[in-house]
Amino acid sequence: MADEAPLSADEILDVVDEHDVVVGQAPRREVYANRLRHRAAFVLARDPDGRIFVHRRTARKLVFPSLYDMFVGGVLGAGETYDAAARREAAEELGVDGPLAPVPLFRFLYETPAHTWWSAVYEVRVDGPVRPQPEEVDWYAFLAEDELHRRLDEWEWVPDGFEAYRRLRELRRPA
Repeated sequence: MADEAPLSADEILDVVDEHDVVVGQAPRREVYANRLRHRAAFVLARDPDGRIFVHRRTARKLVFPSLYDMFVGGVLGAGETYDAAARREAAEELGVDGPLAPVPLFRFLYETPAHTWWSAVYEVRVDGPVRPQPEEVDWYAFLAEDELHRRLDEWEWVPDGFEAYRRLRELRRPA
């Protein structure tokens, strides 16, 4: 699959407006080069003990290479739904057998001077072993939430995943 990396830059993505309505399509490389707004799915994977799957992205990744992430996921292909992308990305990146059923949590617009995408955040429970794709993941572990929180200031995180996790924690914070 590592030989396919250049092809992913040719993948056609939906381009969306500030309301998440499709307004066109473009190849991934063009979407990134021209900061066109598109869509992404983020899936927080937990094991049966509630620990969170955390990984370091490979240096070959097109966006945010070699950074840590507490989500698996990726961009939606043209015409793909958030739910379908969450299922596909979770199964691919975690390398699990059998179907997964990510639960939708919320959506938000991620925007920086370099990037902009609508982000759908999901959570899924993974009961069996994981076999992450070596072309996607350099290192991984399931961390207890308190351990993950200790690492937030120590490791360099993908900024969109960090923002999604911050928002998730805000939603779950007791009133």
